[in-house]
Amino acid sequence: MDYKKIIAERLKENLNLELKDIERIIEIPPKSDMGDYAFPCFQLAKIYKKAPNIIASELKEKIDNKYFEKIENLGPYLNFFVDKSIFAKDTLNKILSEGDSYGKSSVGNGKNVVIEFSSPNIAKPFHVGHLFSTAIGNSLYKMMSSQGYNCTRINHLGDWGTQFGKLICAYKLWCDEEALKKDPIKELLRIYVKFHEEAEKDPSLEDKGRMYFKKLEDGNKEEVELWKKFKDMSLEKFNKVYEELGVEFDSYAGESFYTDKMDSVIEEIDKCGLLKESNGAKVVMLDDYNMPPCIIRKSDGATIYATRDLAAAIYRKKTYDFDKCIYVVGMDQSLHFKQVFTTLKLMGKNWADSCKHVGFGLVKFANKKLSTRKGDVIFLEDLLDRSVETTLKIIKEKNPKLESKTEVAKKIGIGAIIFTYLKNNRERDIIFDWDEMLSFDGETGPYVQYSYARGKSIIRKAGDFDREMNYIDINSFEEFNLVKILSEFNLHVLNAINKLEPFMVTRYVIEVAKAFNKFYNSCSILNTEDDNTRNFRLNLVEASCQVIKNALNLLGIQVVEKM
Repeated sequence: MDYKKIIAERLKENLNLELKDIERIIEIPPKSDMGDYAFPCFQLAKIYKKAPNIIASELKEKIDNKYFEKIENLGPYLNFFVDKSIFAKDTLNKILSEGDSYGKSSVGNGKNVVIEFSSPNIAKPFHVGHLFSTAIGNSLYKMMSSQGYNCTRINHLGDWGTQFGKLICAYKLWCDEEALKKDPIKELLRIYVKFHEEAEKDPSLEDKGRMYFKKLEDGNKEEVELWKKFKDMSLEKFNKVYEELGVEFDSYAGESFYTDKMDSVIEEIDKCGLLKESNGAKVVMLDDYNMPPCIIRKSDGATIYATRDLAAAIYRKKTYDFDKCIYVVGMDQSLHFKQVFTTLKLMGKNWADSCKHVGFGLVKFANKKLSTRKGDVIFLEDLLDRSVETTLKIIKEKNPKLESKTEVAKKIGIGAIIFTYLKNNRERDIIFDWDEMLSFDGETGPYVQYSYARGKSIIRKAGDFDREMNYIDINSFEEFNLVKILSEFNLHVLNAINKLEPFMVTRYVIEVAKAFNKFYNSCSILNTEDDNTRNFRLNLVEASCQVIKNALNLLGIQVVEKM
């Protein structure tokens, strides 16, 4: 039952406002003693030429109490207290009847969304920083898809650019073919790091790197074959990681995909009168927008990220006709995307306003910043393995008789890492703390997964019970508080989508777990003498498990039935 809509309909009978405008004004009070819903009357004062508190008082007398225990006016607010029994019955029936579909909606039907995320660099390790983009993008995809949006997942591989000229140069000078066969990414990283070390001593290496990239751009056979070799080796490694994470893509069109599309884009920029020369390079001047020039073609004739991103945006609009194009890329690229989007606008592409940069912070380990050039990276594969191994050790200590320990440890260990990435505002840096991340207490992934497993254990012990709830008697604050939180799932998903902030669902599922455990510790469930109360509480346990499962799924985390 949609109580917000019921309240809006009751109010509309007495107000000259559109139903959608009334629904928009209705709030959820910060404290339960202030009601379950509140209607502030401030905006009505000008319309009715009365004080808001008088309007609230008059409305109270005109609205019937059906579905509500009481309706009160407190100053300028009209507060609605729902009938707890009806509310609980409707909420639990909805959750249990919809199951895995609970929380979904059709608000995004007919709207196309492109989400670019993950986007690791070819011939470089898939390190812990890449998981930030991967976790956020995968979560946004799952959330938006659950609300009816038609989403396309793009892995915009970093498979083009001057760094490949440097890598080709390094390969020719120092590559160990045996080491390359054994562990291609580590060997490619080794020679890439060596290139930068040697270039500090001999700057002419940088010129050689640029020369090789120009050859690659020109389609020289030897350079192209080496580039393809690096790419195939990298994708094989990346796909193993994606399989571990349960992440998929609809397109792997990386930077190289747009090499034959850039000339037409540059020509279009020129026709718009935007292309200027600056120190031999071709740029779009953005002085009027307090930004440095957007470089389109470098002085040596090579293109850069901006050129490829302009071509990519135009291609995506033509191909997917997106209503929104989301770029999940680090905060350090904020200026770059402002330049690209502004250039698109200057080209007359008004749809550029639909392009959104979803930035995120850094990943840190004990004050150490990661750098591929210096070889100071932590491979994601190693991080996942360590998390699973540590979790398995904890499980063996806590529950040595548990079946499928390795499978459970894998779900908890990987889930703990993803949860850590999505726990807070995405723009905040992540500082890894193993003890905190893998703790089964506190605001962690394992704590939420344990809450789910605890609920499923209760359901198994209960055996058969009546899932038809004819009568519900709410006996405690903990029961009704949990029901209220469960009813708000879709609201939090929509908020996360509107603000492009997955952490809103992460924080929500933490609150569900906390409320469930308070209910569990306060209310007898299996040993309750009254059959109606026992039946209601078991259904509340099952509904809680369902919501935790659905919420974790939107974050890309699997649940475990036993722990």
